Amino acid sequence: MTTEPAPAPLGRRAAAMITPFTSQGALDVEGAQRLAAHLVERGGCDALVLNATTGEAPTTTDAEKATLVRTVAEAVGARASVIAGAGTSDTRHTIALARAAQTAGADGLLVVTPYYSRPTQEAIVHHLRTVADAAELPVLLYDIPARTGSGTALTADSLRRLAEHPRVVGVKDCSYDLLKSGLVMGDTDLVYYSGSDETNLPLFAIGARGYISTVANVAGPQVRSVLDAFEGGDHGEAARRHRALLPLVEAMMGEVPGTVAVKALFRAAGLPGGGVRGPLLPGGEELTARLATALKTAISACGVGRSDSVAPTHEQ
Repeated sequence: MTTEPAPAPLGRRAAAMITPFTSQGALDVEGAQRLAAHLVERGGCDALVLNATTGEAPTTTDAEKATLVRTVAEAVGARASVIAGAGTSDTRHTIALARAAQTAGADGLLVVTPYYSRPTQEAIVHHLRTVADAAELPVLLYDIPARTGSGTALTADSLRRLAEHPRVVGVKDCSYDLLKSGLVMGDTDLVYYSGSDETNLPLFAIGARGYISTVANVAGPQVRSVLDAFEGGDHGEAARRHRALLPLVEAMMGEVPGTVAVKALFRAAGLPGGGVRGPLLPGGEELTARLATALKTAISACGVGRSDSVAPTHEQ
């Protein structure tokens, strides 16, 4: 059993970065570079997760995914880890994406459990082990049954088995199963990341080492401040800051997908983002106004960081 906190070789304060598009709907390479620098320099992130759900991975091409990884890795250098989403429901395709991300300069991989085909736990473990064997990068397992289907939720036993693989180093936990998460943290050296902003502090309390946050796109210093207060021993202040952010989490995730909310706020702030690809629809003026109010209120209530933390780092 682990007695000391596990190291976090891929960083601890990660934004699940959106994928910027141009006005014509193409990948915005320059915008991605500026946005990555913004999230690191002003957002306080030490890791960026690309090509995942918030990054609209289902509707970007393999070539766009590799270009985005290469672009962001060049922009942030050694200042932040670049973690590339590579999960699909096809083992061969997942391996191809993993190898392409490695060639493009990723520091690690985020691999979701295979969806739609309804594989058994044995098949899921085999899929994830096969991907970890194929790429020479650390792997974070992505446990998000709300999107992949309840039957594909990783069991505690499957997680323990996967933890034995030398390249499987952690979990992005969107399972909403504190019992399972706590048991696996106690039995393995897997580094746990909260993957849902509303569970950040509860997971920190039982041993999670960091977060992969959609809200950190727009309120990075405030999201980070919860972890900082908790690790500084001021658990009451950590709880206060966590609660202060919850109305923003609800506003960003409750009505539309987080991608839509982030891009609406970025559009209002003049940050790179552009539109969304179908089947998503962009947020309208009324939604954007509500989101902007929620963001301003949360930043003020949290009492940490600048009130203009979403403002662009560079002139547009």
